[in-house]
Amino acid sequence: MLYWICVGRRLDPETRKIYHVKNFPPETEEIKARLITRPDDTEEKVKARLDIYKKNAEAILSTYSNIMVKIDGNRSKEVVFKEIDSLLSQVQRDEVKLVKSVPESGSRSSQASVSQDKWRGIPTRLNNIPHSREIRNYFYDDVLQATQRAVNDGRTRLRVDINIPELNPEMDVYRIGTLMELVRVIALSFSDDGKHVKVCVQGSMGKGALAGMPLQLAGTRNILEFMDWGDYGAKGTFIKIGSIGEQEVSEEDDMFILVAPQNAVGNCIIDDLKAMTVAAGSRPVILINPRLKDLPGSSGIMQTMGRDKRLEYAASFESCYFFRLLYYAGTQYPIMGALRMSYPYRYELYKRVDQPSGTEKYVILSTFSEKPSTDDVNDAFMGKPRNGAKKASGFWGFLSSVF
Repeated sequence: MLYWICVGRRLDPETRKIYHVKNFPPETEEIKARLITRPDDTEEKVKARLDIYKKNAEAILSTYSNIMVKIDGNRSKEVVFKEIDSLLSQVQRDEVKLVKSVPESGSRSSQASVSQDKWRGIPTRLNNIPHSREIRNYFYDDVLQATQRAVNDGRTRLRVDINIPELNPEMDVYRIGTLMELVRVIALSFSDDGKHVKVCVQGSMGKGALAGMPLQLAGTRNILEFMDWGDYGAKGTFIKIGSIGEQEVSEEDDMFILVAPQNAVGNCIIDDLKAMTVAAGSRPVILINPRLKDLPGSSGIMQTMGRDKRLEYAASFESCYFFRLLYYAGTQYPIMGALRMSYPYRYELYKRVDQPSGTEKYVILSTFSEKPSTDDVNDAFMGKPRNGAKKASGFWGFLSSVF
């Protein structure tokens, strides 16, 4: 039945409105003549969507089964409304009590965020590189869910910062394959919902001797062009590859995914990025692992001229996902802990603990309503109260360059 419904769906390529040949036919013959079948409306894709729906439904039921209430709808609407109103009022009172009982931002907590009780935790053995397929898929799914929640809530300027060892530029040049897999998962998921997604990589910046691009992105666009984008014709119809800049924004684009936009020595990506977001208007622009801090240029020009404006613009993007492993200062081993945020939940600080059995686990230390400072995180590891000394030093000053 579900496949039959999808087979009957048609897309208007001009307005991107979805019709159904029987249940919701087009208003005019002109519209009917230009309708096309979505390339992802196949039995295989429908089954895949249904599987995801079932998993999400099971997770929701599992999470909220203990608070579900049945209401008899075979009564007058006044009686039903009164009962619902009473139940919702009680839920509101309970939430107020819960908020008052939750520790303040940065305070020590032995429990994870209330909204994520069913989250299965951070995977272990992250110091093993390359990561297993299971670990990579875990993070792809974690990023995707957070991004979907943010977009569904109407957020339009988003950034994803994921710094697992395979994507840590301070440890090694980006493992482009892993980064591209992440981008593909996000793009294909939104295209499955009928969105036209443009995946963008910055091109060469500057002219003559100043022309160039960051080493990490060399060849990235070619990789994207030749990647496997599925058997349903998503690339070229719902997914297109482009560059960062105002000229790449077209009317048919619904959203934009920008691959690791970053400044190069002597060149700044901010102007092109800003022009692109202005042209995109209210459409989502998602930055994947941006690195928008200033880099030194000739005579220090890039460090001084317009720096405040660049920093202000970079800060205008809201974080929808953040993950970073924590190490001692100047090292990349051993892993001491992790900082994670998944929209719309709080930042969560974890400590890695070795088990007597030889295994490991991540134990939550604190939660923060905003991204914590280096001092906040060091204080949490040292067990200091919130009004403790703020200077990170000595043995526990291992986060000095993390943020």
